[in-house]
Amino acid sequence: MSEQAGPPEDYKAPQLGGPGASDYERYLRTDELLSLQKTADEWAHRDELLFTTVHQTSELWLKFAAGEMDEAARLMEAGEISAAVRLMRRAVLALDYVTSSLEMLEKMSPWEYQEIRVVLGHGSGFDSPGFRAVADTTRRAGRAFNRLVAGAGLDLVELYQRGREFEQLYQAAEALTDWDERIWIWRFRHYATVTRSIGEDTKGTQGTPVQVLGKLIAQRQLPELWKARATLVERFDAQERPSA
Repeated sequence: MSEQAGPPEDYKAPQLGGPGASDYERYLRTDELLSLQKTADEWAHRDELLFTTVHQTSELWLKFAAGEMDEAARLMEAGEISAAVRLMRRAVLALDYVTSSLEMLEKMSPWEYQEIRVVLGHGSGFDSPGFRAVADTTRRAGRAFNRLVAGAGLDLVELYQRGREFEQLYQAAEALTDWDERIWIWRFRHYATVTRSIGEDTKGTQGTPVQVLGKLIAQRQLPELWKARATLVERFDAQERPSA
């Protein structure tokens, strides 16, 4: 005798706990997420939603990127170089998303932006948790990588000269260079966006001149990776070559 089939499963009925009409909403906590922005009757200007969306999503991507880099640093500390490189590449892509989102801010009118600027208080990108986390985890990753290079009996220049012998270390060096380059590009695009909005001869929300922000762009988080390239040029040019 065959068993009697139970009632058909209702795939629209949520199985997870918490607020929300569906499991999608409950898992992603969309009610909470979408309530984190001002409502229309609270806006100083309707572009506040654009401004908030760019910055809140950027903080999420920066949180993810910093987390990937921190785990990559831990993996390098454990000698797991290939696994670290894979995560560093994901972190680099996350920074690309942060940088590209700045284009949305450039779609705001520089005049109408002033209505938003006056309600920011002393809010500044220098206080971004994501910005600080990126700096912290970059230093950790740099230290872990440098220890690996030293442990292989190399310096950075030698690593690049003998890259095929130390392929994993070479790939880690290039992934870190990609990461540092993306930080530089992100900071430059941020500076360009600020300049487009309020000009260069203006002070920001914390009283810092925009020109100072421009000068900070030249800083590298991992300067040794860039100095090694200059040394490679010097060593290559110093080689004796057979005369024609």
